[in-house]
Amino acid sequence: MEKLAGSHVIVVGLGGVGSYVAEGLVRSGVGRLTLVDFDEVCITNFNRQLHAVDGTVGKAKAGLMEARIRSINPDCKVHAPRLFYEKSTADQVLEPAPDMLVDCIDNLTAKLHLLWSCVRRGIPVVTCLGASAKIDPTRVSTAMLTETYMDPLGQALRKNLRRKYKMPDEDMEKVTAVFSDEPIVWPDPNYRSALCGVDCICPNGTNPHHTCKKRHVIHGSAVFVTGTFGMVASAVVVRHLAGLPPIPPRTGRERTGYVRKRNVKHSAPASRIALDTERGGVT
Repeated sequence: MEKLAGSHVIVVGLGGVGSYVAEGLVRSGVGRLTLVDFDEVCITNFNRQLHAVDGTVGKAKAGLMEARIRSINPDCKVHAPRLFYEKSTADQVLEPAPDMLVDCIDNLTAKLHLLWSCVRRGIPVVTCLGASAKIDPTRVSTAMLTETYMDPLGQALRKNLRRKYKMPDEDMEKVTAVFSDEPIVWPDPNYRSALCGVDCICPNGTNPHHTCKKRHVIHGSAVFVTGTFGMVASAVVVRHLAGLPPIPPRTGRERTGYVRKRNVKHSAPASRIALDTERGGVT
């Protein structure tokens, strides 16, 4: 408990995954948290985000989560800047360096830069991959970023980290990933959403960073999956800070057998999914 109380963790992205990460960390005794998000609560967040309650629509997620953390543990030192992580804000977010960072964003450009920056600065990092379009929380697991499978976001990260940042696999192996090996559940093509992507009602929908109107597909999400992602990520952090062995990842042999046994295939080309992910927002 002393180790946890003296530790500093940064959580970037406070949506359906990140809000549960922050919750898990403060309730586990982590003494210092930096919570980073620029977004405001939208009515569409109510199915999965902890700060989305009556009266919070249009309010900044960072500020709401800061207040929640203080109500849980008034002694926790919380810093919650309302900003979008990108190259220009990297130093502001990452300095001073934390004991660990949890990446809960799904904007591909920002995610790539964040992971590259953490590895380059020697910051232990956990990245949360695709939690939307999944409905089975028992399929959530951990692995090195190089060993994830059935996850198009992980595939896009590896490809672009190698291409854009010239990151070798041995550096990617330093990144712990939380992912689901469940095949993507695609939305009904005959359903025209009246809320997202067509008639955006988000209070911060005109922001310069990302907007629903620029997304090719809007996946559904379930709190029992996004919440599981967040709690698994917080468990990875707590075990690391406390000096406990990491959660055993699935090996390559288990992965190969799993895919072959079930004859699992991707439902769409990775290039299309990568494009959709890049135009996405906070998980």
